[in-house]
Amino acid sequence: MASSVVDASLPSDREIMISRVFDAPRELVWKAWTEPEHLAKWWGPQGFTTTTKHRELKPGGQWRFVMHGPDGRDYENLMTFIEVAAPERLRYKQGGAAAGEPVSFEVTVTFEDLGGGKTKLTMQSLFPSQNARDYVIRTVNAIEGGKQHLSRLAEHLQTLASAEKSGSQPFVITRVFDAPLERTWAAWTEQDQLKQWFGPAGVSIPHCSLDLRPGGMFHYAMRGPDGNETWGKWTFREIAGSERLEFLVSFADEQAKAVRAFFDPNWPLEMRSVVSFAHHAGVGRGTVVRIEWTAFNATAAEQQTFDAGHDSMRQGWTATLARLGEFLGAGG
Repeated sequence: MASSVVDASLPSDREIMISRVFDAPRELVWKAWTEPEHLAKWWGPQGFTTTTKHRELKPGGQWRFVMHGPDGRDYENLMTFIEVAAPERLRYKQGGAAAGEPVSFEVTVTFEDLGGGKTKLTMQSLFPSQNARDYVIRTVNAIEGGKQHLSRLAEHLQTLASAEKSGSQPFVITRVFDAPLERTWAAWTEQDQLKQWFGPAGVSIPHCSLDLRPGGMFHYAMRGPDGNETWGKWTFREIAGSERLEFLVSFADEQAKAVRAFFDPNWPLEMRSVVSFAHHAGVGRGTVVRIEWTAFNATAAEQQTFDAGHDSMRQGWTATLARLGEFLGAGG
């Protein structure tokens, strides 16, 4: 949907500049940045949610909102709009709502129409001093947070395009772990670690093999509390450093042949999974893991079954990620 390259720079000792090109028309990018129904779905770094208290988009108007971090912290925010020139330019003062809040700066967002349905968005933050800029970089990981901010916008725009095309949305779950990124990545990519936490409570992995490379496979048997075993596999499509895993998920037999789900013949034979790893852009730090699943080459009936299964998938992944948190907390 969009270029994955986010450009970040420090043009002067008082500035942070972050930009990205999106495969979306300028009017849509503007709407996503300015309309509350869109903002609630993507605003902030990975793992954050946003609650709006008041918003009036006009010069002199204000947006009062709370950003809820994935580590349980709440960040009160106050934005005062200075210039609103749709759909080209937005300028505002960004500062915390609390008295004496040290984070206060001016942001200029430009929306450049590149033609062909592409838009370049540039976010320039100007601080009153170098110390003020360095404070937000040091305390809340502001540069990484800005990159994730635009990445989440790209994900939202992609979701809008997918929903328009197919009428469905991907399954997404995000969690922050109190562990370094490298440690969290290893838990996902090393066989001896992966088999210790993968699956909900009461589930074990008695048999597995891992070949971590594009075209390679994680083939495993999952044993439930009743002793029954179910085989599955991940077929890796992309491995990007310690930042991203993409693979196709399916139920399987002992020979690693994909098979239909035992619980519903209309469940998709394969699902595309993207697992991303990012430094948590907040006071708590740690690592944010985002998991996205979509039905792969699904029929209409399979897509409908997958969409209806989001709640049960969320229950299963919530329990599984809780085990991962315990595993990481115990030091593996």
